[in-house]
Amino acid sequence: MSSFFTTPASQKKRKRDDSSIAQSSSKKKRVTQGGANSRTINRKTARDESISGSGSEDDETPRKANDAEALSSESESEDETGAERRLQLAEQYLENIKGETETVGFDAEEIDQDLIAERLKEDAAATKGRLYRHIASGLDFSSALRTLFRADTLTTTSVAVCPPYAYTVSKDITLIKWELPTPTKPPPQKKKKKATTKPPPPARRRPIKLLYTRGNKNETRNLKYQHHTAPILTVAASSDGKYVATGGADKRLIIWSAADLKPLRIFTQHRDAVTSLAFRRGTNQLYSSSKDRTIKTWSLDELGYMETLFGHQDEVVDIAALSLERCVSVGARDRTARLWKVVEESQLVFRGGGTSEKRKMNTRETLVNGETTTIRTSYAEGSIDRVAMIDEETFVTGSDNGSISLWSLHKKKPVFTVPVAHGLDPALKPEEASAEEVPNSKVPGEPQPRWITALATVPYSDLILSGSWDGRVRAWKISEDKKRIEVVGVLGQAHVVDQRDDDINVLETRDGESQEDQEMSVRGIINDIEIFERGDRGKDGLCVVIATGKEHRMGRWKTLQGKNGACIFEMPHRQAGEPATMGVKPADIDSSELQSKT
Repeated sequence: MSSFFTTPASQKKRKRDDSSIAQSSSKKKRVTQGGANSRTINRKTARDESISGSGSEDDETPRKANDAEALSSESESEDETGAERRLQLAEQYLENIKGETETVGFDAEEIDQDLIAERLKEDAAATKGRLYRHIASGLDFSSALRTLFRADTLTTTSVAVCPPYAYTVSKDITLIKWELPTPTKPPPQKKKKKATTKPPPPARRRPIKLLYTRGNKNETRNLKYQHHTAPILTVAASSDGKYVATGGADKRLIIWSAADLKPLRIFTQHRDAVTSLAFRRGTNQLYSSSKDRTIKTWSLDELGYMETLFGHQDEVVDIAALSLERCVSVGARDRTARLWKVVEESQLVFRGGGTSEKRKMNTRETLVNGETTTIRTSYAEGSIDRVAMIDEETFVTGSDNGSISLWSLHKKKPVFTVPVAHGLDPALKPEEASAEEVPNSKVPGEPQPRWITALATVPYSDLILSGSWDGRVRAWKISEDKKRIEVVGVLGQAHVVDQRDDDINVLETRDGESQEDQEMSVRGIINDIEIFERGDRGKDGLCVVIATGKEHRMGRWKTLQGKNGACIFEMPHRQAGEPATMGVKPADIDSSELQSKT
């Protein structure tokens, strides 16, 4: 019995009628004939237009050329593979290097492959976040030109730089934008009718005050007030020059437009004072630290909050970041530095303050006022106050015992420590230490180390700058094996003997101005340091901007004679044949007293 399921497949196919086949064939013929006729008509019209006058053709030529270029670029970008794209970038990279060598004076045909290989290695090291530049020995610190600038404000607490602009904040709720001078650029000259033989004026050295904004402490209860209502403690500027961020004791984090200093967004997520800010290099990702023991991350592209990092046991007083999505913070009295890996949601804890009893009592004999006196050369660490990153795996910290410590991700303890980096404060006088009418001469005690109040580095290099209240900005460098910190010099002082261990000999004489006062390059407390390079890869030297004041940025427990403002140091490169050590005599420093390994 045949059915639908048993019939062969050839018999299942439906057959078309002859009438439907004829109709479809006639339609196809009509369509083909119409298409052929339209093609011939279009060809004729195009031929007629080409034969006719060329005026309209000239008008349409630019538009057609632009359309053709756009279509060709789109087609090329679509057909371009990844290998072709890499090849194109490599060729462009080689052309850039040839252009640089031609400006120096070399012929493009004489470019050595070693030069290109060295440049490629440097770029690879930069992307990986490793130390690759040794610039400290090539800078002339003693010849640094100093320029002071200030406004009518209280203590300058912080400074941020985005060349050619600098931003300063102070305790009187003030934010100021400055235009930094360019040493190689002469000032504009006015046109004069009569020709004169006078030489052109020197290049401008003092910054120009561009914009200024001040808050009001009486608006504390006004939640809609678009400014700070308490001292501003920190400031940071984005690398693209669009944003400026400030944090203050009023628990506010304010994002400003760098162009006109108008507030864009106010964040109030922190529960205590905002102490430090740091931008991730090349991005608009911001890290903020606070006395509420937390670190928060922000995205300024969306002007929004991202996440909070917990872990510190005391207030977080400083934070630093580089290219990778990680940051380093220090927690003051918890004596820890923590490296936060934001993507992995993990942290590495580095513990300081582990000073043994034997090391606490390290002493040496020195001559004070003609008498031999025994003084201490190392002190217990009570608080880590400053941090700066050298590369993604190395950073340095500064403490209240005057020590500068070098850290590596591979060790939980400091790789190297420089004790008493900025010398000692003198012991108190008997009348200052005692309330008795006739004080005992044995009351004063012993000299105390100066804190490290400012710390800065040139990223991915071996240069470190530190500041305190001894009136000097000291320069250090990291050894090639990254296991030692070596002294280099003092900014703006020529042939000055390093007096970190002999400061007590000078400071004992308080009446009148001592020799140390005459050698001071900066008066007051150095609250912050910012560094940027002049020219391509610092070929024109370094520029250092320093925030100074009569008081410490976090309080008023230390008051000195000085000026509230800022200072600029222009550091040139060392000339050929000049000695490598300027402004310091290494023979006067005992290496056994500087070194403190754990």
